[in-house]
Amino acid sequence: YYHCILILFMETTMKLFELQSFEEGGLVATERGTPSPCLGEVVVKVEAASINFRDFMIAKGLYNPMLSLPMIPLSDGAGEVIAVGNDVTDFKVGDRVSSVFWQDWNSEQATRMSSTGCEAAGVLSEYAVLPQSAVLKIPDYMSYEEAATLPCAAVTAWTCIMAANIKVGDNVLFLGTGGVSIFGLQIAKAIGANVVITSSSDQKLERAAELGADTTINYKDNADWGKQAFEAAGMGVNLVIEIGGGATFAQSMEAIAIGGHISLIGALTGVQAELNLLQMVFKNAHTHGITVGTREDHQAMNEFFDKHQIHPVIDKEYSFDEGIDAIMGIASGQHFGKTIIKYNS
Repeated sequence: YYHCILILFMETTMKLFELQSFEEGGLVATERGTPSPCLGEVVVKVEAASINFRDFMIAKGLYNPMLSLPMIPLSDGAGEVIAVGNDVTDFKVGDRVSSVFWQDWNSEQATRMSSTGCEAAGVLSEYAVLPQSAVLKIPDYMSYEEAATLPCAAVTAWTCIMAANIKVGDNVLFLGTGGVSIFGLQIAKAIGANVVITSSSDQKLERAAELGADTTINYKDNADWGKQAFEAAGMGVNLVIEIGGGATFAQSMEAIAIGGHISLIGALTGVQAELNLLQMVFKNAHTHGITVGTREDHQAMNEFFDKHQIHPVIDKEYSFDEGIDAIMGIASGQHFGKTIIKYNS
């Protein structure tokens, strides 16, 4: 696939970023011939991309140190289709599309091996070649910048909420105010659920309240935030989207109601957690790992966003030439919602 891209190119060149090693300076700007599609592929003129913490981990060798290099980073992008393979019928030149996180995972396939911006080439290039299974049309009301934020964080939040069957009047707890949590807040409020959200920043909590959060908790000031979330919800929350891992899992267990769900999507504070198995039994706890979602999950989420006219929250913008700074800057955790790269700013 990658070899095909290198061979089939037009005379013009494009700018891109390439991860050549996990060492300092291993992510570099370079140029290459503008690609043409092979069978089953589309070429997208990328207008915007967004950053996830995973992108930083990949660049530093923390996500998969055995990853085959070089590779083009970033899973999340949006733009216009400018060319399609001879056998492609679902997309045409001019379509507005976003990338899909898992290129080979759908409702008919139980396994997945290839994610955009990791095992497969990503979208941190002026033109991206993607298999047709790895693109979806974007809602008409969304800008490219907004649509570029969806493939990883938004789909993850959506899949967690759907897996827990959250409905009107349920209670959901989100940890922090990054991309997944803010998307989760927006989705949960559109459903009619009540939202508890945590942060170490009172300013961020104020912004979350403006988006509809019902209860805000500063976890630095409240070490027992799990108990507070339980009490704020009356008799516990129905879902926690757990991003912290080792240092936060016990508090998330404190927060859930009987029969509540913990969706584990990350481990920012470590991968080892001490479990109270009796507590899990007594609470009839549902714990499950979520790794973004299928192509159908993404499509269903797009339709939900379209119905409710949800606009992603974009906190910071970088230019294309600042791609390395955008990836490395995500580690500071200073963002609220999403950080994007505008290719033509």
